[in-house]
Amino acid sequence: MDENGKVPVLVTGGAGYIGSHAVLALRDAAWSVAVIDNLSTGFAFAIPEGVPLYEGDIADADLLARIFREQGTKAIMHFAGSIVVPESVENPLKYYDNNTVKSRALIEAAVKGGVDHFIFSSTAATYGVPEVEAVTEDTPKEPINPYGWSKLMTERMLADASAAHGFNFCALRYFNVAGADPDGRTGQSTAGATHLIKVACEAATGKRDHVAVFGTDFDTRDGTGVRDYIHVSDLAAAHVLALEALIEQPKCSLTMNCGYGRGFSVLEVLDAVDRVTNQTIVRRMEPRRAGDPGQLISDPSRIRATLPWQPRFADLDIIVSHALQWERRLAEMRGDG
Repeated sequence: MDENGKVPVLVTGGAGYIGSHAVLALRDAAWSVAVIDNLSTGFAFAIPEGVPLYEGDIADADLLARIFREQGTKAIMHFAGSIVVPESVENPLKYYDNNTVKSRALIEAAVKGGVDHFIFSSTAATYGVPEVEAVTEDTPKEPINPYGWSKLMTERMLADASAAHGFNFCALRYFNVAGADPDGRTGQSTAGATHLIKVACEAATGKRDHVAVFGTDFDTRDGTGVRDYIHVSDLAAAHVLALEALIEQPKCSLTMNCGYGRGFSVLEVLDAVDRVTNQTIVRRMEPRRAGDPGQLISDPSRIRATLPWQPRFADLDIIVSHALQWERRLAEMRGDG
């Protein structure tokens, strides 16, 4: 630990969407950070110059041991994993391997390597189809898809391993993450991404000719799915604050929702994209996708009471405008815009 109470951090999946924003947040706050990523869905260009990148798998115990030695790692932020809900229904064993089995290997390596703090990228999918309008951390966890189960199993492993081995952890249950770094340094770059705002921005920039609306018969105000959208940079800031909390209270572990506490329907999101771009996206109504709940909205009371977290971008039009800015930048980088 340095004189400012900061420790070296390893970010798994740090070349990916959320992970790369966490790397920026750590670097901006002068933390020592390294990345492990197999680059299956991440991009080396998303990692700032000077941040060590270890290309490899989080289940590679020898590689992890070497990283811990070389970097002096004392904290892990774990983002690596698979995240597409419908794919998890079609290919559950991929998700239980990539998200659960490999997380177990990472946790074991962390225990052996003397890592003191572990922050886990969990999900609101652990709640399934909640019977309340806004879910708290104590709302029953009843996932309706393998993605949610794969993440909930990792939460359980962390709780049990933490109790047995003395490290502390924070599980952050994300709601719908969107947007991009306001300074245009990174954003959602994955080809074939399924995030609604990403897809809508691709349509707005001509990369797609329409946006599919999956499900118009949900029990919601306009029949389309309602989600709590959180700006990725606000989410990254929450990770840094959570790490500070773990260091300050080494005997305390945390589980917290990450959302703004209000929901927007699919059609309302598309209206926002139309508003920001001053154009109209073609919408194509499709049947529901497997594993999609009608509504997921957070109750963020715990994170606001626990951390000095002050979201800076809690506005749908701002989220859309930052995502659109990144989509245009990405088109320039790839030479197709």
